[in-house]
Amino acid sequence: MRWLTLILGVLLSGPALADLIIATRTIRPQEILGPSDLLLQEGADQSNVTLEDLIGQEARVALYAGRPVRPGDVGPPAVVERNQVVPLIYLRGGLEIMTEGRSLDRAGIGDHVRVMNLASRATVSGRVTASGRILVSQ
Repeated sequence: MRWLTLILGVLLSGPALADLIIATRTIRPQEILGPSDLLLQEGADQSNVTLEDLIGQEARVALYAGRPVRPGDVGPPAVVERNQVVPLIYLRGGLEIMTEGRSLDRAGIGDHVRVMNLASRATVSGRVTASGRILVSQ
């Protein structure tokens, strides 16, 4: 009898409520989110994202007022712009090679970006560092 009560209790109860994070205004892509741009609202949220996680992030897509903000809609602010000339660094053991390249995409810290080596015109990919340099992998 206990099991039946427990099962019915689980089936009849609604989804667990958590706070939704919604946009307070329409936010265009590439805008940095501030505290006044987001609001907590009661609702069924599937992600475990907090306001602190989103503040200071860059909108990747348009965020509309009153709509929930999902984790994939935002990301770290871009430190490398498209067509920007950036330093390329290749590190392997004790070997370090530095040259310049042109970024083919926008990217934030830790993102992978395609870069055209200006000397050889070859396209390589690498990870963006906080200083805006690109660490090239093989």
